[in-house]
Amino acid sequence: MATNRISNPPKHLFVTAISARAGSSTIECWELAAPFVPSTETGVTGAAFAQLGQAGSVSYAVIPPRYSGGLHNAPQVQWVAFTSGEAIISVPDSGEMAYIRGGKDGLIFVADTAAVSIKGHLTRYPGDRETTAIQIPTADGLIPPHKVLHRGPCPTQFGRDHGV
Repeated sequence: MATNRISNPPKHLFVTAISARAGSSTIECWELAAPFVPSTETGVTGAAFAQLGQAGSVSYAVIPPRYSGGLHNAPQVQWVAFTSGEAIISVPDSGEMAYIRGGKDGLIFVADTAAVSIKGHLTRYPGDRETTAIQIPTADGLIPPHKVLHRGPCPTQFGRDHGV
């Protein structure tokens, strides 16, 4: 039986990050340092994998339609994988905004905890259906090695729209 492989595998994962600089939250596009590597594991041979690091206690959230999370800091340094629905994240006093649609481009990284950001960010869920998300805190609050590509959200997570 032939094994299918990704014909043009991505080199690195690009992720929209809610971070902080000089006490204020900011939205940035990050390129993770860990490269995608081809899998040799049974069931996913030929697929591309990027390591995201060790995780803490993972939770699953169901968020009501047309809900506002209000102005808040990230409760902890974490990955958030929106699996359905949509979220609009904005930063007060800056005009920065990211529209996140659940699904393949729904992974974000959030690190604007109260320890580094005074005001935090605002999250709204404008859809007519529930939004679902998996919250994945990093072990020991670690931020993965990365480089900032630009201010603002990433257009995609696989870099094909980043000119890299």
